[in-house]
Amino acid sequence: MTTATTTARPIIPALAPLTNALAPLGEPLVRVAAGLLLVPHGAQKLFGAFGGYGLEATGQFFATKLGMPASFALIAGLIELVGGLMLAAGFLTRPVAALITGFMVVALTVHLPAGFFWTDGGYEYPLLWAIVAFSFVLRGAGRYSVDAAIAREF
Repeated sequence: MTTATTTARPIIPALAPLTNALAPLGEPLVRVAAGLLLVPHGAQKLFGAFGGYGLEATGQFFATKLGMPASFALIAGLIELVGGLMLAAGFLTRPVAALITGFMVVALTVHLPAGFFWTDGGYEYPLLWAIVAFSFVLRGAGRYSVDAAIAREF
């Protein structure tokens, strides 16, 4: 994976060594944060943790309110919990990120009628998640990942 370079001069030249040293950590930071922030959402759906409703109630919600099979609650919970951990670790990153992207596109369509803003139940949040996940479909996990450590990538 290559990193973008810029010819722009820093406004505060004394900070250049620090920003140059930390720049390679930017992408893994986003990957790890995105993955770990998905995990509690999966735990809510699967186990009722963190104020969630658990698998049965979430399945009923999917069936009655969303018109989806109740089994989709299990799939959604696993994508968020297991997929989030795999994304954070950078393991099978592209396929996992593709699953997360697809799941978030479905979530986006569910929230579409509520408008843009997440505070009103809108699609802003799943749109952001879909874009972040899709960026890892395009670029892979990067050098600080399990994929890089095992020298295998899809």
